[in-house]
Amino acid sequence: MRLKLIYPKWSKLMRQTEFHLPPHGPVVFAAALPEDVEVDFIDENLQTIDFNDRPDVVGISMMLTIQVKRGWEIADRYRQMGIPVIFGGIATMLHAEETMTHADAVFLGEAEGRMEEVFSDLRSGKLKPVYDYLDQQPPIEMVGTARRDILQRDLYNYKGVQMVDLVHASRGCRYHCYPCAVAYLGGRKFRPRPIDKTIAEMEAIDNNRLFLVDNSLAQDTQWELDLFKEMIPLKKKWCCHPIEDHPEVLDLAAQAGAWYVYQAVFDTSDYIRDRIKRYHDNGIGVEGTILIGLDRHTEDYIKQLIDFLLDIELDLAEFTVLTPFPHTKAWDELHGQNRIFTYDWDEYSADKVVYHPKHMSAEKLQELLAYAWDTFYHDEPQEIKMSKLFTQVIRKEMEDNTYRPRKPELRDMAFGRKAG
Repeated sequence: MRLKLIYPKWSKLMRQTEFHLPPHGPVVFAAALPEDVEVDFIDENLQTIDFNDRPDVVGISMMLTIQVKRGWEIADRYRQMGIPVIFGGIATMLHAEETMTHADAVFLGEAEGRMEEVFSDLRSGKLKPVYDYLDQQPPIEMVGTARRDILQRDLYNYKGVQMVDLVHASRGCRYHCYPCAVAYLGGRKFRPRPIDKTIAEMEAIDNNRLFLVDNSLAQDTQWELDLFKEMIPLKKKWCCHPIEDHPEVLDLAAQAGAWYVYQAVFDTSDYIRDRIKRYHDNGIGVEGTILIGLDRHTEDYIKQLIDFLLDIELDLAEFTVLTPFPHTKAWDELHGQNRIFTYDWDEYSADKVVYHPKHMSAEKLQELLAYAWDTFYHDEPQEIKMSKLFTQVIRKEMEDNTYRPRKPELRDMAFGRKAG
């Protein structure tokens, strides 16, 4: 049986430098498929879908809300040709009811150990409209090595520089943050993979640079220490979401190759200032993830926050506005208060205001988002800050003899296209 697995295209954030990372969800899903299923993967961000092709079944993997309407369009075309379509992924779970009207089946939850049933039903013509395993996570030991072989790897290359490969060491999150849907998607129980399996997967990836996409590494101190100790011999360089603010953890993370972290900066406290300093003291860069538009945010506060970011010398910053995605606390509150003024999912890109803020108009908050980008990068443009961070990783690699030069045959290419 031949499965065409499609990852719908989506737009980048306002002011964000264009880059494309190899998607994680599809390659993890592919590892859970029965052995006799042949996979043809299309990342529509970089490839064109051939609708003349007639696979046995189409799978559509959607991570982001801004992918869902395009995903539905793709599904409708294939279903008109009589080809069954199965949806899965994070955004499918967040928009399940709407997606059902465009699908032969939707899969909700984690795929490991479930796909034999789905494809058996498909072969016998008894595909169920919904496979709901959201509350029945498989044993974490079942998570296998992602099927990165389905990717056209040269597409994820910029002028000869390979983009980071994505990998995860755990699932679930014991935190339940206001704008986040992870508690709904993966449960509030932290579920670390066996460290030996994680290390084996990392070691097998033909890339010296990785992105650990776990929701947060800062969930279990002993687990972090054990993981980082085992990562040291790999000599990989990696970025991730937050690391625990603990001296021994940060020291081991640095020894294990921590390059930079995505760290939420949620206030202007001394705690945040000191936290960023401790990352830097350990040679770990910081890209601040800055969310504006919370109910406590006034115009003056947002401007003070930008000044604070410059003062604490973040290496990079990414600015977004609060976006009330379904199944989050933000959704429950803003939807319940009738403050959301559009449910056009194409607008839920995290750089467009879709609700009425508490202390200003939606238009003013949109202006402040542009102000944040412009002000933070006024004296040192984003490209220069990125170049400095990139120089750091090259220096680290040269120190331990793991540096890989650019691929000369791809020097004139940017993500599969002729570089401008």
